[in-house]
Amino acid sequence: MKTAIVHDWLTSLGGAEKVLQAMAQVLPSPIYTLVKNPKTVEILLGQNAMVSTSFIQNIPLSRKIYRHLLPLFPYAIEQFDLREYDLILSSSHAVAKGVLTHAEQLHICYCHSPMRYAWDLHHQYMQGLGHVSGFLAKHFLHRIRQWDVASVPRVDHFIANSHHVARRIQRNYGRESIVLYPPVATHLFNAETKKEGFYLTVSRLVPYKRIDLIAQAFSMTPHRRLVIIGDGPEMGKIKKISAPNIEILGHISDEEMRQYMQKAKAFVFAAEEDFGIVPVEAQAAGTPVIAFGKGGALETVVDGVTGVFFDEQTPPSMNEAVNQFEKMEFDPKAIQLHAQQFGEQRFKSQLQQIIKNKWEIFCENHHSCRR
Repeated sequence: MKTAIVHDWLTSLGGAEKVLQAMAQVLPSPIYTLVKNPKTVEILLGQNAMVSTSFIQNIPLSRKIYRHLLPLFPYAIEQFDLREYDLILSSSHAVAKGVLTHAEQLHICYCHSPMRYAWDLHHQYMQGLGHVSGFLAKHFLHRIRQWDVASVPRVDHFIANSHHVARRIQRNYGRESIVLYPPVATHLFNAETKKEGFYLTVSRLVPYKRIDLIAQAFSMTPHRRLVIIGDGPEMGKIKKISAPNIEILGHISDEEMRQYMQKAKAFVFAAEEDFGIVPVEAQAAGTPVIAFGKGGALETVVDGVTGVFFDEQTPPSMNEAVNQFEKMEFDPKAIQLHAQQFGEQRFKSQLQQIIKNKWEIFCENHHSCRR
């Protein structure tokens, strides 16, 4: 059986890339992606990884401006010639699911999310655009939504990274999916029982992560210490609104980050994520989570056992949850035990079984397939 993996883009190390890394270990294959950063590929997949890119790779500054080339993505992903492969495994939160396949191929898509720019984040994407560019963006996003739906039949089976995403796949695509939570490196964390007196958040500093909300909330409570780890385009904004009780560390090593996670009083999470790997990492460190009660957090945090929720993305709602948290007691060992169900080995074994089962069913109806 000849296999290939298709991933949207390989320019940075995030949750989707950790999934890709585990996929490549389960199913060693050539990888196809729109654009790559060689350093990212080497860190994630090693020096000998076979990674093919689209024509977008040759556009000047493409590794930095690729998100602005969104209208080209559907055309670019369709240019990959995958005819020689028997099984295609796509890792998709944008266009990877839209690769062209034929009837004698099995295509399984691990869907991190239906394309957010085309659906859920349409209005956020439009904010800040001028009248002319905004008009053009509306046109392109409409066309991309049409393409996104039209390419759904190219996928034989969907795997969703959470029940939250499974519902969105059903709503946007009209398709059922298997839920398989992403792999989290829970084995790298120790459950520290002696917590220190600071709150922690770790994130890329981009708008939808809502680090600004966390900074605003803790600026209103100067008796509480907050540590922010991460970097990104909102760094200047976050620094501007942060009071002296907030320490912004920027980018630090993974080992340093784990130390902070293990020692933190609680981890604060304000985004509405499809799954959210970082809150699970915090729980693997025995640290309770104070999270916005929507999206994937509802599937990874147990209210009153591994953390607490706040109902609205506002500073008062968050501070009310922090007040509630400070009246409660949490068991770091119990929190760590809960997190272990999201470990890497669980993901790999379940993905391997899904591929095996779907391939056997496929071969029953395609007698020429290679076993």
